[in-house]
Amino acid sequence: MLELTPQELALRLQQTPLQLLDVREPWEVALAALPGARHIPMNEIPRRWQELDAGAETVVLCHHGVRSAYVAAFLEQVGFSRVYNLVDGIDGWSREVDASVPRY
Repeated sequence: MLELTPQELALRLQQTPLQLLDVREPWEVALAALPGARHIPMNEIPRRWQELDAGAETVVLCHHGVRSAYVAAFLEQVGFSRVYNLVDGIDGWSREVDASVPRY
């Protein structure tokens, strides 16, 4: 599975459009979110993954990168060829890229 650090994601977002998939729970997204990310909770991915563009470069994120790693692996199994896990998740984004995103 491919991975991106928060800094790498920030650079990539400046260069090219990416499909951002946030797999956290709704209460977590209400606390802190990445602008432009599509929210589908992890437990809904098996029945909703077809809503995503399998041909797009996709970055999956969660709080620390564990749930998103599982979802990224699942997406690879169903045919996504360019899927990345965000290492350290939204927490890493908050610490390393954008301190205005609240930590929890």
